[in-house]
Order: sequence, then C-alpha cells, then structure tokens
Amino acid sequence: MEALKLPNLGEASTSMFSAEYEHQLGRAWLSVFRSRAPTVEDPLLFDYLENLIYQLVTHSQLEDRRIELVVVENPTMNAFAVPGGVIGVHNGLLLWAQTEDELATVLAHEIAHLSQRHFSRGVEFQQRQQPLTLAAMLASFVLLATAGGDAGMAALSATQAAAQQSALRYSRSNEQEADRIGMQTLVAAGMDPHAAPAMFERMLKATRYSGSENVPEFLRSHPLSENRIADTRNRARQYPKEDRPQSLAYQLMRARVSVSLAGTPEEAVQQFHGELDGTPRSRDAAMYGLVLALTAAGRGDEAREELQPLLKKDPDRLEYILADAEIDIATNRAAAAVKKLSAQLAVNPGNQPLTMAYARALMNNRQAHIAEEVLVAQSKNRPHDPGLWYLLAEVQGLSGNIAGLHQSRAEYFILHGNLDEAKKQLSYARNLTRGDYVATATISERLREVEELHQRMEEL
Repeated sequence: MEALKLPNLGEASTSMFSAEYEHQLGRAWLSVFRSRAPTVEDPLLFDYLENLIYQLVTHSQLEDRRIELVVVENPTMNAFAVPGGVIGVHNGLLLWAQTEDELATVLAHEIAHLSQRHFSRGVEFQQRQQPLTLAAMLASFVLLATAGGDAGMAALSATQAAAQQSALRYSRSNEQEADRIGMQTLVAAGMDPHAAPAMFERMLKATRYSGSENVPEFLRSHPLSENRIADTRNRARQYPKEDRPQSLAYQLMRARVSVSLAGTPEEAVQQFHGELDGTPRSRDAAMYGLVLALTAAGRGDEAREELQPLLKKDPDRLEYILADAEIDIATNRAAAAVKKLSAQLAVNPGNQPLTMAYARALMNNRQAHIAEEVLVAQSKNRPHDPGLWYLLAEVQGLSGNIAGLHQSRAEYFILHGNLDEAKKQLSYARNLTRGDYVATATISERLREVEELHQRMEEL
C-alpha cells in the first residue's frame, strides 16, 4: 500500500505538543483522510452538526477552538477526534443515537479527548517505550478509519500497528476522564446527562448482538465495559432528571441520513411508508423523510403533495423550504426555486445550506454566471468547504470561465490532499491568464504556496 505522507512540522522533542503544531498536523491529516474516505457533501446536515459541536465546544474545557468537521458516508457507529481540532462523524451514528442528547454525549466525549490532549499524552508515553512520531500514529489512524477494523490493521506496518495500539486505543484512565469531562460539558450546554448511560448501553448491546468480529469502530478505539456504564449512570444521578422536549431538527437530520444510506430511493420510500403506518418517534420527521425519498426516486409530484402539510404547519423551517426548492428543481421548475431561495437569502444572508441550494437552482435555471458570483462570494467565508469548490468549478465551466474552473478544481484537490493535481490545475489556469498581470500573479502566488505545502508533505 502507498505510504501515507504527513508533514514534518518540527522536531517531536521541541514542538510536537504545541497547539499550533497539532493544528497544522490535524489539517494535513484531514486532507489525507478526505482522499481516502467517502465524505458527505450535505450542507444542511453539515450545518446542523457544526452548530451542535460549536454549542458543546463553547461549554467545554477546550482552549484551541479552531474546529474542523468531517462527515463520513458510513453506516457504522463511529466518531473520532484528531489532534488539532478535527472531529469526524460517521453519518450512521445518527441512526444509532435516538435523540440529540445521545448524539451530543458522543461528541462531548470526543471533545473531552481533545481538551485533555489524550492523543498527544499517549504519544508522549509511547515515546518513552519506543520512538514513534505523532505523524506516524496519525497515518495509522487514516488507515484504520478508512479501511476499518481487521482490514485496516492488516494494512499497517509493524510500526504503524504498534502506533495504533498505543494511540488509538485510549487507556482506561483516558476514557474515564473523557466520560467525566464530557458529562460536565453536556450539563453546561444545557443537555441531558442521563442520555450518556443510555447511549453507552445501546453501544454495548450492539457488540453483543453483532459478535466480536463486527464490533463498531467507535468501540474498537473506545473500549466500553459494564463498569464504565455504571460509573456514568452514577455520575448522571447527581443531576435531576428532566423531561426534555424532542429536537425536531435532530429527527429531521436522522431522516436525511436514512435516505442517504438506503440502498435505493425506492427502498427509502418503503421504509418511511412503514414508519408512518406505525408509531414513529417523530411523525413530522418520517413525513419529511418520505418527501426526500420520493424526490430522489423521481416522484416529485407525490413529494410535493406530502410536503404541503409540513410547510403549512411550519412555513419558516429551513429543512422544508429547501425540500420544496429541491422538488421544484427535480420537476423542471428551477425558476420557482430561484425565486423562493432568493427571498430566503434576503432574510438570512450567508446561510450556507441556502446559498448552496440557491447556486444549484441558478445553475439549473441556466444562470450559471450569477451562480458563480454567489459562490465566489461565499468561498471567502467558507474557504475550507470542498463541496463549495466542487460546485463552483462546475458552475464556472457552464459560465465559460475556464481559468476560474481550474482554480476552483485546484482548491478542491488541495482540500483532498492531491497536491500534484492541484499544481496541474493552477498551471492550466495561469496559461489561460497570460496578459492579465494581476490574475497571473495571483495564481503564481497560490502555486508557490502549494509547492511549499507539497514539500512539507513530502518531508517525514
């Protein structure tokens, strides 16, 4: 297997544990990870998770709050945190966590690992046992997170395997501390501490029913025991148990994930019909899931009919507004979608899900030049969003801005760790802007930055 290359950002003995070192290494790790794992480009789901994580982080002990989220297209129960503030969530985790508080339990636990610097402390301990670098351990983390379980371990070298054992499998004391600190974060953020033992119990049951060979990835790196659950339950009892209202936003996101992970849109249609025939946790969320599934299945008129009661009940809910616009686009009414989304952006400028949907509607309405203006402006606020650069490149191709297309593709490839391809794209763009001094100089400067980044990625 091709060796993973992460940057050498300094000698381990002097700068390995600085916050800035971890931040830079974490971003380099993320670019490598994106090149190896299927990620979710769903602005609405991403926005929801980002806001939830921000709510938790602001009530946590984490000092460096430069958080970068990556959502992985994977049905398994998993979340992870990487030094430097990278938090990863498998979208399948939302199907395991029944409530927002249960999901927040897992996220708060991961944030606690970051705030207590468990990963780096594990490296420091391991350095006393045998010389392993943080970069080598993170490289093994990429393999394990993308290949998964035994397949991932089989791909590791002896050194990387040792790194995985020491770095990815947190110690018992690390887990207990993350449980304790995580619960403090939950309470400070106004969430239910009793969701923690409930979520842990569900996780442990998953191992009993699936067998040891199919242990969820989260439990491979976060071993769970009856004692840990008992400790968490006792800790939760220190707080009064209150009936918290169900988060409709969370249930809507679970419905989105169900559609995404279904084998086919028609399977999702049948799933939500079945839920609506029974007693779903949230009837509105099940109806919303059915709308999304029908739209994906090319049954737009049926989807519109199912959406109307939801829109009538809550006309300002963003999820329903976007679903309505998606139906318009799917039924060749892109102009109607443009009009609706433009009105919404006037009220909520800069909103990422709205902006991306608006750009897609403009593109489908043969207004690629306007979509380009919208996305170029948004890229200044969201420069680290691969999905935005991907769509911008597509729009620029349609608008005839071929130099811009190559520049946007370069930014996409940079975020996915493919620096060779990024340099090619920037070179194509520079060749197309000969005679425009400002444009050529700008591209040349970006090419120089990528060259420097490439050199750092090559050094180990």
